[in-house]
Amino acid sequence: MKKILTIVIIGSIVVLAAYFAFVYYATYSEGFRSGELVKITKKGVVFKTWEGRLSQGVSDSQHFDFSVEDKNEKVLQDLKNLQGHYVKLTYMERYRTFPWLGETKYFVTKVEETKGRFN
Repeated sequence: MKKILTIVIIGSIVVLAAYFAFVYYATYSEGFRSGELVKITKKGVVFKTWEGRLSQGVSDSQHFDFSVEDKNEKVLQDLKNLQGHYVKLTYMERYRTFPWLGETKYFVTKVEETKGRFN
């Protein structure tokens, strides 16, 4: 009986570790988005995460919500400095996310300032 219980516990741990590794490291897509950086804010009750919004047009439906991991300090500093400017964001989309990483599945990995709406 102890042997079966040990196998079940070890099997459960391996499955959970594989799931967490897949969710964290596997990317669904990678790409770029351009627009006006509307906001960057740290929010949350239990887990404080960095969240941002990029406006890609005049209506509220043309926006791109994204998250930034705490370890990307340069990206966070660039976003803070470029709020209100036109930027090009490089991002990756994950299959899922964890509450301590961010609210969205989109994670910004690089920020570049652009000269305007059509550049």
